[in-house]
Amino acid sequence: MEKDRFKALLSLSFIVTVIGVLFFVNMDSPSHYINMPPTIRASPTNNTFKISEASNPITPIIGSKHFMVSAFVDHRLDGVIRVISIINRNSLQPLYCVYCNTEYDCRTVQADVQIHSDHFSFPYGASDIICKGKHMQNATHVLITTEKKESFDLKMEYLPVQNKVVRETFKFDITICISSLFGDYNNVLQFTQTMEMYKLLGVQHVVIYKTKCGPDLEKILKHYEIEGILEIVSWPIDKFLNPSSGWNIKKHKGDLHYYGQLVTLNECIYRHMYQSRYVLLNDFDEIIMPYKHSNLPSLMEDLQSAHPSVGVFRIENHIFPKTQFEDSGKFKRAEWSNIPGVNIMEHIYREPDRKNIYNPTKMIINPRKVQQTSVHSTLKYYGDTYRVPFDVCRIVHVRVPLQGHLTKDKLFVDKRVWDFAQKLIPNIDQTLKLTGFLNVSS
Repeated sequence: MEKDRFKALLSLSFIVTVIGVLFFVNMDSPSHYINMPPTIRASPTNNTFKISEASNPITPIIGSKHFMVSAFVDHRLDGVIRVISIINRNSLQPLYCVYCNTEYDCRTVQADVQIHSDHFSFPYGASDIICKGKHMQNATHVLITTEKKESFDLKMEYLPVQNKVVRETFKFDITICISSLFGDYNNVLQFTQTMEMYKLLGVQHVVIYKTKCGPDLEKILKHYEIEGILEIVSWPIDKFLNPSSGWNIKKHKGDLHYYGQLVTLNECIYRHMYQSRYVLLNDFDEIIMPYKHSNLPSLMEDLQSAHPSVGVFRIENHIFPKTQFEDSGKFKRAEWSNIPGVNIMEHIYREPDRKNIYNPTKMIINPRKVQQTSVHSTLKYYGDTYRVPFDVCRIVHVRVPLQGHLTKDKLFVDKRVWDFAQKLIPNIDQTLKLTGFLNVSS
């Protein structure tokens, strides 16, 4: 009897000791380890783990005026998770990262909120929320929260963690990021000409962050999406904020600069960090045009070879006024007369640089060498920057004039686009036929 009682006490003592050891082993300060209840330790197919949908990439941070957009591993910073975000600069508060693995074991750490220095004085600004903690390399999902507590509802919207693997071979050589398409923009002809021009220049991938556009342009977008060259990222920023339609808050009121342009440019860089060798950051009415090379890949090969430490190549912007037409009418084609938009081939006159006024640039970047970017320059980067000489490459930007007082004889003739006319025009016509804007017999 006594012997049985002794055995029972010994067994109980052993169990208590084991529990105590396990408790102290799992104390993992400063990160706070959260053991999820067994009932929600399920596979992703059970839908207990709610993921922010790609069709709605803007996710409110509950209990705040902030938003999270997408999450990426930053291997350059020892594998921290970088969450591209939109932060209300007037309502700052402590934020926390909840990062989870596939078994739904999660840890909570305090976040480091980095608001980008370029916000053009708007209340909301592009930001990075940096999550740094132990075993972060195993995280598959992350949530930004205003509370530090021991349990979270898995039905809250978590972001999938991207860029988990470093790749040294790339799906694309060159990707173009077009940061914001909004309003009733319906410039079918210029957009089609620009896309076909870029295809001839060796561009393999174009990304557009789309809020809204005109009905005719929608058809063209769908065509290029099916063709495979165009990726459309839904960007319903107007459902969450009152975005400005410009960069100057005094002229264009709103919560956020230019429909969140700075957010989408940065998001595009990280989205293509290991997909594309180079990323071009520009607008849909701009063509980054090489003048001494037949295409952009050969230009970049020579530039990178000559400047191996450079990760940011800055290209000068030059205005081709759409109010000035080429005299001969050589490319004023009757077939295009009813197509909505501007015929860039009729506009060969380029404005001169303005004295004592900075000529802005757009950029071709190595995304693995950029941490943060603005529109015309990078904010945080590795390596050097290089301003590409005007005669090597420049932007053909057909738009309203900046120097409208200049007569045609004060402008420079620049027919570079014409060099591609033999292939460019048939390709444009083919796209317009496939989308129903031209008769097949034309």
